Amino acid sequence: MSIPDDLLVDLAATVESEQTNQMSLTVVVHGAVITGRLAPESVWRQRVAEVLQDSERLGPFAKVFSSPEGGARPPAGPPSHLHFHVARILQGTLGIPETGGMYRIALADVDAWTVGDFSYSDK
Repeated sequence: MSIPDDLLVDLAATVESEQTNQMSLTVVVHGAVITGRLAPESVWRQRVAEVLQDSERLGPFAKVFSSPEGGARPPAGPPSHLHFHVARILQGTLGIPETGGMYRIALADVDAWTVGDFSYSDK
C-alpha cells in the first residue's frame, strides 16, 4: 500500500470534524474514476445500515454498520478511508449507478484526486 496524500487525509478529517456531507470529490483508484460527495463515516454507516435493514435477505448485516451509539464512534486517529455517498463510477459517458451509490475507499489506494464531481450529459 502507498502512503496517503497528507492533503487528502486533512480533507477527510475536516469532513469528519465538521460532520458535513457537502464536499464533492473525484478520485482515481486503480484506474477507476469515482465521483461524488464525502460523508462522515458515522453518517455513511447509518445510511448503509438503513438500506440493509430494508432488505429481507440482507437485514441481518445491518448491525455490522451500526453501533449502540447510533453509528457515532469516537475518532481513532486520522481517517484511513473516504466515505462517498451519491457517488458514481464513471465508465465512458455513464455514471454507475445512475442514482449514486455508497463507496468506502482506502485513502492509501487513491492514485489521484480533484475537488469537485463530474457529471455527464448527452446533450
